[in-house]
Amino acid sequence: MSSIDPSLRAVIEATYDDRSRMALPESRAAIEKTIALLDCGELRVAERRPEGEWVTHAWVKQAILLYFALRGMEKVSLGPYELHDKIPLKKDLDAAGVRVVPGGVVRYGSFLEKGAIVMPGFVNIGAYVGSGTMVDTWATVGSCAQVGRDCHLAGGVGIGGVLEPPGARPVILEDGVFVGSRAVIVEGLLVEREAVIGAGVVLTASTAVLDVSGPSVVESKGRIPARSVVIPGVRQKKFPAGEFGIPCALIIGKRSEATDRKVSLNEALRDFSVPV
Repeated sequence: MSSIDPSLRAVIEATYDDRSRMALPESRAAIEKTIALLDCGELRVAERRPEGEWVTHAWVKQAILLYFALRGMEKVSLGPYELHDKIPLKKDLDAAGVRVVPGGVVRYGSFLEKGAIVMPGFVNIGAYVGSGTMVDTWATVGSCAQVGRDCHLAGGVGIGGVLEPPGARPVILEDGVFVGSRAVIVEGLLVEREAVIGAGVVLTASTAVLDVSGPSVVESKGRIPARSVVIPGVRQKKFPAGEFGIPCALIIGKRSEATDRKVSLNEALRDFSVPV
């Protein structure tokens, strides 16, 4: 980010505040430039500082919203298939060194690092997918989501998009995260490195995350600590009409620091019986 011309941000912010500036060539060029930088990976919606904190760049998300307003609907033909959309598809995948199989859709303005794989899934504008990561069948990576290296999004996983408000943190999965089938992670959740999210877990900003691996329950929200093994849970809550079970997420242990990612993942699945 340090190499990005600061005037680019200034133009985007001014245009977002005053949409009449969309007619100016300077504004249109700044919007197009910002999306092009996202597409080639020189710019990210969110980045991790050296001290470990994630910072969201609201002006970049503003540029994406402006890009939607700038683009008109277009018909695109792909052999026998016809699309009608505002955002073009990502190009030059072979030169980028990524694999996208038939049925996989990757939108322009997202970035796939060399070695990433997309099965028949979907990667939206503003998203970042690291090297060695697989977006498996029918998995989706929503707008602006940040997925690290060597992650696995199993079949049907839903990683939610967070475009508005622009200052809101996107969903972030750090390096080495495994997400089991049909799990859903939305609303700016931070999943720290090498965590294992079991099949069917739903994580939202309001989901109670209960660490039950110790002598007493520790409750949190919005973040899954590094190397945690997480499964779906239910806890009882009283309502006027009676007592009912509401979903939560249970941290039942940690992946071992002494083993590499592959061995540690196998141990987590075996030792804790985490469904994937």
